[in-house]
Amino acid sequence: MALRKVKHSEFWSNSLSELEHKLQTSPKKGLTSQDAESRLLFYGKNSVKKHKKSHNLLSLWVSQFKSPIIIIFIFTSVLSFFLGQPEDALLIIVIVIVSGFLGFWQERGALYAIYKLQDLVQSKTTVIRDGSNVITPSEKIVPGDIIILKSGDNIPADSIVIESRDLFVNEATLTGESYPVEKISGVLHKDIPLKERSNSVFMGTFVVSGTAKVMVVKTGFHTELGRISNKLKHKNPETDFEHGVRKFGYFLMEITLILVISILIINVYFERPVLESFLFSLALAIGLAPQLLPAIISVNLAHGAKRMANEKVIVKRLAAIENLGSMNILCSDKTGTLTVGEVKLKSAIDVGGNEDNKVLLYSYLNSKFETGFTNPIDKAIRDFCTDKFDLKDYQKVDEIPYDFIRKRLTILVSITNNHSDIKLTCSDHPNRTTTFVMITKGALYNILDSCSKAEIYGKIVDISKVKQDILRRYEELGKQGFRVLGLCYKNIIDDNKMLEAPNIRIDKKDETQMTLLGFLVFFDPIKPDLLESISSLRKLGISVKIISGDNKYVVSSLGKQIGMPINTTASTDFDTAILTGPELHSMRPDALVTKVKYVDVFAEIEPNQKEQIILALRKSEGNVVGYIGDGINDASAIHAADVGISVDNAPDVTKEASDFVLLEKDLGVLADGVSEGRRTFANTMKYVFMATSANFGNMFSMAGASIFLSFLPLLPKQILLMNLLTDIPEMAISTDKVDKEIIEKPRRWNIKFIRKFMLVFGLLSAVFDFITFGILIFILNPSTTEQFRTTWFIESIISACLIVPDRTNFKTYF
Repeated sequence: MALRKVKHSEFWSNSLSELEHKLQTSPKKGLTSQDAESRLLFYGKNSVKKHKKSHNLLSLWVSQFKSPIIIIFIFTSVLSFFLGQPEDALLIIVIVIVSGFLGFWQERGALYAIYKLQDLVQSKTTVIRDGSNVITPSEKIVPGDIIILKSGDNIPADSIVIESRDLFVNEATLTGESYPVEKISGVLHKDIPLKERSNSVFMGTFVVSGTAKVMVVKTGFHTELGRISNKLKHKNPETDFEHGVRKFGYFLMEITLILVISILIINVYFERPVLESFLFSLALAIGLAPQLLPAIISVNLAHGAKRMANEKVIVKRLAAIENLGSMNILCSDKTGTLTVGEVKLKSAIDVGGNEDNKVLLYSYLNSKFETGFTNPIDKAIRDFCTDKFDLKDYQKVDEIPYDFIRKRLTILVSITNNHSDIKLTCSDHPNRTTTFVMITKGALYNILDSCSKAEIYGKIVDISKVKQDILRRYEELGKQGFRVLGLCYKNIIDDNKMLEAPNIRIDKKDETQMTLLGFLVFFDPIKPDLLESISSLRKLGISVKIISGDNKYVVSSLGKQIGMPINTTASTDFDTAILTGPELHSMRPDALVTKVKYVDVFAEIEPNQKEQIILALRKSEGNVVGYIGDGINDASAIHAADVGISVDNAPDVTKEASDFVLLEKDLGVLADGVSEGRRTFANTMKYVFMATSANFGNMFSMAGASIFLSFLPLLPKQILLMNLLTDIPEMAISTDKVDKEIIEKPRRWNIKFIRKFMLVFGLLSAVFDFITFGILIFILNPSTTEQFRTTWFIESIISACLIVPDRTNFKTYF
């Protein structure tokens, strides 16, 4: 059947069978590979970004000539052709085109190299094709595809839910609501607003917990996100390096305008040909500007990205390489980044501090039956309890998935009576053989909020009687470096309606009046090479800060192990080295900006608070801040940082938000990446120094000579040719070596020093030019204007190539 674009503007109001028929797909078998390929050609790639491999080549070529000066120069060259100077006009155009081609070729090669590297970490999706589950790039998703979603997945396209299990989706990018919403299958009214479309999932959102099978209806620019993207044309925020380039551009514009206007006025005053004077002024303007700077930057960044890939750091955003070199603060999540990430269960203890089999069993039931947020805690419990319990008499009934606000996970379990581990009776129905238990585990303070009682030594007591002992034991375990979770439960045995219902449901309001059962004690040792990695970062001038959701005792223990001065006592003084989430809640934004300068460890931090901390650090003294994390809750902080870093096994949403992806979860790898970023920055600065100083010297001397000579010292075509010939060898700078001293601390643009360097070395170059000018006039006395111009042309090229930054001055800049 021939493909035709079917409108599904209100697909949430259609039944699954209707959409299945319209999209010619099968929820069980999905599309065939051939059908998917033809639809990809028909609908286009599933992306809202207007870039990629071709870029396209035509636009890349045109961009080489987007400078207004170049456009004016080409126009005047064409004008000179009609005024009887075809040879000169043609030669100038050829020089401009050759220069543009050189930049185009270098940038094209750089872009292709980067795209190949970025393909290594592109977002992928599980799709049903030809009846089997396959992993495919998200860009190749097409309408009619059946995709499988799990926690941490980016949702690649607007889709209708076929079936779901405890599916909660974060739709903040579209609705602004930070709290996850539940998604279930069904049919809704066509006029229902976006945030209430519970049967649909949308591109740009991500799965917080649960699983689902969905049918893709809209892709690319036809999605809700694509429609918004078309209207707003969002751009990535400007990096610190890009800001420096822009300031440098303004600086060159000021110098160029002053020089060009002055020269034009002087030449017109001396009654020289207006067109020739105008061309000469424009040629000086072009000669002054480092024409190949965009190409040099692209080539430098591409080489830097290749070298970083060799160090197992994949660059996702090319411009961020320079930011990596400028970074002076690195914030890191704890688990898996600073620690091994293989969390182990040490013990399951009751409220009295004794190991307890009931605590272990209940924790196992909670972890075994959870289907939402995949995490190392539940894996550690399952691994510890393997072969310890027979669960044939236990069955999951319902689940309240974990979220980062409640910080707890609840499972409702049905238990067959007379089981050897649990013996409960239904008081109203003693003959019944099944009962139900709600089991909740999570952060201890959140668990305590749900509990009114505690079980100790087999007895149920009011929790207020043992709360101080509970908190004291929690603090003691934390100080030893252990992570502690609370575990509570509630028997549901007296509600006839619930007992008889085939599909019992619980929600968050049921997490009350529970009984605290005990503690789960975990350990996660620091990485063996962590101290060496942090030492390497500190030697590079980067201070490391910890931002973790764990309690302050565990995080402070880690901080002390890596040499941070920790004071766990809550204080309003700025000498404290730790700040907790509850303290942060009560702080004003301006107070936080001041406070973060003195804090090395942030504990008990919620995901949205991580972003607040990053933004405060960026505002404080103009820091360039990096953040490294590997969880769903790290995505917003990674996006807010100047340098966002994730790891290859992180959820899609986290990798999409990042600028760099580490193929190894190791800070030592990152230290190598920082060094490469600084090498790239240093080589870019070398070109800036060489080009601006040499160009300024030559253009200044020619401007001065034009006042005293009765003719123009160089023709416009000679100026352009000289600029091209001096730029070509300078492109090798991207592979130049960099001294160790230069990469020892963060690097940033310093326009004042560039101006000083340009004036000093530019004027030095001009001295050589004026000496040449004097020799030509008073000693060699050339017989023709052409001989004068040829001699000065050769000398100018030689002097420009000799203006290489002195090592001492170059290091002074850094």
